[in-house]
Amino acid sequence: MPSIVGPIKINSVGGGVVNFGDAFYLSPKSSSKTNAGSGALNTGDFINTNTGYSATRTLDPDVSDQNVTANA
Repeated sequence: MPSIVGPIKINSVGGGVVNFGDAFYLSPKSSSKTNAGSGALNTGDFINTNTGYSATRTLDPDVSDQNVTANA
């Protein structure tokens, strides 16, 4: 059933979905980027990482990497 929603102000939403009125299909979207050095994101038991020298290039000349647009 259609509904009328008045003025709304949402300051921030962290990791959630805000839904007003009827919804047939909800598709939350997010995009993030992480820079980590060699062996930095290993998980598990008894990890042994020998890297010697590691350098992570954080310079990103692209304008955008992952576009989140529309409702597709």
